[in-house]
Amino acid sequence: MTQLSTMECEACQAGAPQVTDQELAELMAQLPDWSAPVRDGVLQLERVYKFKNFKLAWAFSNKVAELAEAEFHHPGILLEWGKVTVTWWTHAINGLHKNDFIMAAKTDQLLD
Repeated sequence: MTQLSTMECEACQAGAPQVTDQELAELMAQLPDWSAPVRDGVLQLERVYKFKNFKLAWAFSNKVAELAEAEFHHPGILLEWGKVTVTWWTHAINGLHKNDFIMAAKTDQLLD
């Protein structure tokens, strides 16, 4: 399978297919630091990133926001002291699309 972080997001509208259970398992295997919680009946991707202080966490959250705006796909971002929680899901389909996994992989690359 192509490395997720090198892939491009595709336009996604209401009615686009959510990932299947098999796709979910395959894609999650490529993102070992991410979890797939269900909130309010919506399957999401989530990762907690830890930092030495608030300023480093803030800088990372800004990078995530810039990536999201560039790709026009926006996550939940929770900024706390020394910690940023990023949550991806596709609002238009109320669940996970391959785009969310691509964006999770791209988010991980922001640490480099």
